[in-house]
Amino acid sequence: MLLITCPHCGPRDESEFSYGGARRIWPDHDANPDQTETAMLDWHQTLYLSPNPSGPLTEIWYHGGGCECWVEIIRNTKDHSISNRQKGRAS
Repeated sequence: MLLITCPHCGPRDESEFSYGGARRIWPDHDANPDQTETAMLDWHQTLYLSPNPSGPLTEIWYHGGGCECWVEIIRNTKDHSISNRQKGRAS
């Protein structure tokens, strides 16, 4: 089990959270309107290809069993240690 520190509630068990996935950076659809094929490839990669690194991964978790905020953490996928916690944001 993971022990996730919520910025509002303090350390909490993983069972209070729902995994929201890896943090993704959405493509800017207005950047290159003439490059439709490139834009489609960017969206495909963002939506369907999840990162699977062996090491640090930035993730978002929803604290449904507590303050109902989204929490962004950096978790090491090798040993599940949480090395950095970001500020939570309201749902």
